[in-house]
Amino acid sequence: MLRAAIIGVGGISQAHHAGYLAAGADVVALVDPHPRGLAARAQAWGVERTYSDFRALFADGDVDLVSICAPTSVHAPATLAAAAAGVHVLCEKPLALDLDQGRTMIDACRAAGVVLMVNHQLRSHGAVALAQRILERGDLGDVTHVRLRQAHDWAGAAEVRPSFATRASSGGGTLLDNGCHLMDLARYIGGDVDEVYARTATRKFAGELEDTAHVSLRFVSGAIGTVEVAWTATGWEEGFWIYGTQGALEYTNRSGTPVLRHAFRASPGTTWGDTDVSEHRFAGDAPHARHVRAFLSAVAGERSVLCSGEDGLEAVRLIMAAYESAERNAPVAVHEAPTTLPV
Repeated sequence: MLRAAIIGVGGISQAHHAGYLAAGADVVALVDPHPRGLAARAQAWGVERTYSDFRALFADGDVDLVSICAPTSVHAPATLAAAAAGVHVLCEKPLALDLDQGRTMIDACRAAGVVLMVNHQLRSHGAVALAQRILERGDLGDVTHVRLRQAHDWAGAAEVRPSFATRASSGGGTLLDNGCHLMDLARYIGGDVDEVYARTATRKFAGELEDTAHVSLRFVSGAIGTVEVAWTATGWEEGFWIYGTQGALEYTNRSGTPVLRHAFRASPGTTWGDTDVSEHRFAGDAPHARHVRAFLSAVAGERSVLCSGEDGLEAVRLIMAAYESAERNAPVAVHEAPTTLPV
């Protein structure tokens, strides 16, 4: 049985822990600098080995895999330490705070012969997997427009969680936090992006970070797209809309059980709004657990890495280009993106 450790025991660590259990791995160690939270997680999960510093974890050894669920500023040093110890890495998003840092992480894992996978778990969502199969069959024809949305309101909280509230700890606001998932999904669905045009705003939460953002995308293929993210939307919404010359895919969790709708015209007599539609529902879909399973399969050599370090780095590059665009109030070519996030 593979032995896993989790660095950072905040909310997202629960999904990683559940994923390892579902995949048959054993979580043997936890790391977090906050003793109270660390002790609570260790007791709840029955984990005996606990550390306040990841360096002590790797010095002790006896770990095959690690999930890095700590703040973004910890991703690079923890990944480099894991690589040096020969430990495979599943890193939370965003991969890194700057492109050079991300490249160093990728190179270190490659040199050590360990897997580096980024937890852009939307790639493992059942609706995305089905959408990919429909696209690969050519059922939509040529993709013309991709719209991606992820928005919430921190469960009605009056303030953003501390680890997300400052640029020093997280690197950015909703554009980075939610937008990096959608930038990765945009590339996964539509291919490479060569230009972005972004606008950001701070409308609800006081502080230095944006809580609302829109980004216009231009794909290398000639298709266009939009990314919409917010910390100011009541409830939680996640959705994507893919339009092609021969059909459309629409997915949202906004109205009850998440549904993927495939609209097309196969029947005679369809009208402007009356089309053929097939619907697929995804009650109880668990993309985090699927993603952890994909990570273990990659470690075992059973499949390629679903979301590589390079994929994670490209998502960061798109976010950096978007921040630069918002600052300039002008389109920015992706290859001209800064190498670091705004400070």
